Amino acid sequence: MPSLCRDCLTDFDAARRCPACGSPRVVSHPELFDLSIAHMDCDAFYASVEKRDDPSLEGKPVIIGGGRRGVVSTACYVARIRGVRSAMPMFQALKLCPDAVIIKPRMDAYVEASRAIRAMMEEMTPAIEPLSLDEAFLDLRGTTRLHGAPPAVMLARLIKRMRDELGLTGSIGLSHNKFLAKVASDLEKPHGFSVIGEAETGDFLRGKPVRMIWGIGPAAQASLDKAGIRTFSDLLRWERTDLVARFGSMGERLYHLARGQDKRRVSRDAPMKSISNETTFGEDTNDPDILDGHLWRMAEKVADRAKAKDIAGRVVTLKLKRHDHSSLTRRVSLREPAQLADTIYRTARGLFDQVGDEGPYRLLGCGISDLCNADAAEVSGDLLDPDARKRGKAERAADAIRDRFGSAAIVKGRSLR
Repeated sequence: MPSLCRDCLTDFDAARRCPACGSPRVVSHPELFDLSIAHMDCDAFYASVEKRDDPSLEGKPVIIGGGRRGVVSTACYVARIRGVRSAMPMFQALKLCPDAVIIKPRMDAYVEASRAIRAMMEEMTPAIEPLSLDEAFLDLRGTTRLHGAPPAVMLARLIKRMRDELGLTGSIGLSHNKFLAKVASDLEKPHGFSVIGEAETGDFLRGKPVRMIWGIGPAAQASLDKAGIRTFSDLLRWERTDLVARFGSMGERLYHLARGQDKRRVSRDAPMKSISNETTFGEDTNDPDILDGHLWRMAEKVADRAKAKDIAGRVVTLKLKRHDHSSLTRRVSLREPAQLADTIYRTARGLFDQVGDEGPYRLLGCGISDLCNADAAEVSGDLLDPDARKRGKAERAADAIRDRFGSAAIVKGRSLR
């Protein structure tokens, strides 16, 4: 059976240890050197960067997040063993792991590390689809002749370079499509290298829980549970038309994924689906001035990102979380796509006013979605608001001044609340 040593990169017939260096870090699979779609996921990325930069943290439980009332961005595996998970409220994480070292995110350091990893990937293939700073799909079809080695060897070399040159580790999933590559990368974390071959796909999926499907959250899982669908075996018992009738477009996707089918290509320029910003307050608040100030600043941040990418959004969304962690989400479709902070803020503020006094709130967020090119943004103006065009021109002028003299050159009084 084809085998590969992940330490010295020697390939050989199946053995428990590498015959060249004696390492037990061996991956073996009948299709090992035939597969070319991969998913690379860094291991506890933020926490790993912090431990690399501060050796005194080695062996300690580390949680990346902000304050007792925030949420966990990520946690090292020492903390995860105690039950700490990403997106968990910080107070709950500290109950599980009271001796954890809490570190506020250092995004500049994480971005720098991510860029270094991306540069290594670029040397392997141009077909890279980043999902976040710490994970990406890679399509290595047709690269064997270029590198003189099959994709599996190049992927093992990538992880070795990350460890040797950057002091970071990652896990690889290798398969024949994106869905299975993503599933494979989660099978043996951390420091994993897992393979799901085409011939074994059906047997592998049979009996596995459908929550393995990327994007199946609590709401979708609840809908599937009501239909008696908990495993891929359950899915296989449904006709395609029945799944579509019950779940719409998700039913079509489920039908194909149940059979291990995924025709999505690794897309270097995968379209952004939304832009949003949110904040968790240090204390629950119902203060209208505080909430309004935060809403304006978030609208500005969303608008800045939209302007930088020359895109606009047809839908504005408001997100609220109450003191008991229950959530409220409101959204509205616009007559014309929005890019300006003024439009995003006023629309989100209108949604907030519709909610009424249901606070106090611990989290506030807003964003835009259904994105499009900015050429279509706010062309005709708001006929019911004759001053909207004037405010738009003023915002564009302020943007130009900030670009020239810095972000603090012009600050609205509303943002100081």
